[in-house]
Amino acid sequence: MKNYVQPGNTITLTAPYAVASGDGLLVGSIFGIAAGAAALGEPVETALVGIFDITKVGSQAWTVGAKVYWDDTNKRCTTVATDNTLIGVAVEAVASGADDTIGRVRLNASF
Repeated sequence: MKNYVQPGNTITLTAPYAVASGDGLLVGSIFGIAAGAAALGEPVETALVGIFDITKVGSQAWTVGAKVYWDDTNKRCTTVATDNTLIGVAVEAVASGADDTIGRVRLNASF
């Protein structure tokens, strides 16, 4: 195909805020995980697909298959849809303890 560009599993985005390797970032409707550190406005290689352990709201239980959203204000995942961006689904259950702040998410990469 002469119009093929790249597989699309990762792309280079401009960091909308400072990110460290493994941080989530949202650029418009594109959500991904930073492959390295970048300051605001710098290019950052970003993974769009895969399964990642991502910071989540503590005291919020997750079930396998639950829709997961990105809360860009607080830079963490949540199961609350209101004012947040759908990024994928939970692939492991997570308890609702205050210290349960990491959730395993399969990114949907459909945007």
